[in-house]
Amino acid sequence: MANKTRFAARTRRHARVRKHVDGTALRPRLCVYRSLSEIYAQVIDDSNGHTLTSASSIDPELREKMQGLDKSKQAQLVGKAIAERAKGKGVNSVVFDRGGFRYMGRVKALAEGAREGGLEF
Repeated sequence: MANKTRFAARTRRHARVRKHVDGTALRPRLCVYRSLSEIYAQVIDDSNGHTLTSASSIDPELREKMQGLDKSKQAQLVGKAIAERAKGKGVNSVVFDRGGFRYMGRVKALAEGAREGGLEF
């Protein structure tokens, strides 16, 4: 019996991606989650099971900059913020985990923002 909800389909896609994407201490995983209204990003070291840093569109320090911007521009700002925070922790390169979402729109904008901020992937 196949689950036909959008959530179940995304969960299956994410499991398929995660078979091949694994974050290490040298090259952690940049994980993206996109809800209808917000976007979240975490840099995760899977070998130790620790989140090194995170950024989202609900961060108080980013919230001020996002007034009046569309969601793609907000995602790009979140990408730049996660790159700055990761570089502050000594992380320069990551593995990108799109979380089962298509690489387009806000997910792509976040990735491009992180690249502009100096992360390599």
